[in-house]
Amino acid sequence: MPNHQQQIQLARRPKGVPAHDDFRFETIAVPEPKDGEVLVKTSYVSVDPYMRGRMQDTKSYVEPFALDEAITGGVIAEVLTDGDKLKKGDVVIGNLAWQEYSAVNESALRKLDTDIAPAQAYLGILGMTGLTAYFGLLDIGRPKKGETVVVSGAAGAVGSTVGQIAKIKGARVVGIAGSDEKIAYLKEELQFDEAINYKTADDIQKALEQACPDGVDVYFDNVGGPISDAVINLLNEFARISVCGAISSYNTESEEEDMGPRVQPKLIKTKALMQGFIVSDYADRFSEGAKQLAEWLKDGKLHYEETITEGFSNIPDAFLGLFKGENKGKQIIKVSDPS
Repeated sequence: MPNHQQQIQLARRPKGVPAHDDFRFETIAVPEPKDGEVLVKTSYVSVDPYMRGRMQDTKSYVEPFALDEAITGGVIAEVLTDGDKLKKGDVVIGNLAWQEYSAVNESALRKLDTDIAPAQAYLGILGMTGLTAYFGLLDIGRPKKGETVVVSGAAGAVGSTVGQIAKIKGARVVGIAGSDEKIAYLKEELQFDEAINYKTADDIQKALEQACPDGVDVYFDNVGGPISDAVINLLNEFARISVCGAISSYNTESEEEDMGPRVQPKLIKTKALMQGFIVSDYADRFSEGAKQLAEWLKDGKLHYEETITEGFSNIPDAFLGLFKGENKGKQIIKVSDPS
């Protein structure tokens, strides 16, 4: 067991697109667990777009990251010391610091069943991203058989799951993504009915009109911006919009940079519902969602893709890659092998 380890801190608050200088690597001591704690070794780290918002010192649904302190997020870890409930060798998940070893209260960790799926799947399809897709689509979008569901950011961890669940419910699914490789993945592997590469489409509005000849009944919005403006133009009566993310504006430096068409007249004319949500809103129903996702996964109805980057030192690069569209499916960093 080493005496020291690496930790990644927030060095400064980004202006615009985050950069390497916004992160700082520090060498700190490996902690000794106290009563009620176990020592864990980080196995996998999740990076997610919502973390960009936590880098700003603004009021939001979750506290911002503190400067000169460790960044935290979803982590899969291996237990190295016995506790009251957890034992050495157990694989656990928690919201932990970006560091190689942590002393954590047992109550903040959940033991994983790796017979259902590999451990890292609990950062994606069986974790927060899968639950985000499940509740955001089914509770707000409520797709019906034969309806048209449009998903932006469709090749990402949430979007790809949303599209598959919509297909399970009998909907016609149109995905929007940013590369020909991702378009092929959506249509050939996930069986989306149509997919649009927004980076190569000459006119995103016309491309959507061709892909959605009967209009749009459900829109799962991961990106905001001009893409969402175009989708909203095609809403049918009583359409539902589930607003999950707005990655197109995460790196803008002022609200003026993200001005667009006014949506109110279109919502009134179509009598549509537009609702934002946070997955933690459904915390008391997580077991319901996790059970259904696991059943669909076991039955072969759900498939998932992971982009796995190797090495603790590459966590910032993997995070920055989210805003360049470099990942397909869930972006995960593998930090260590089992002891």
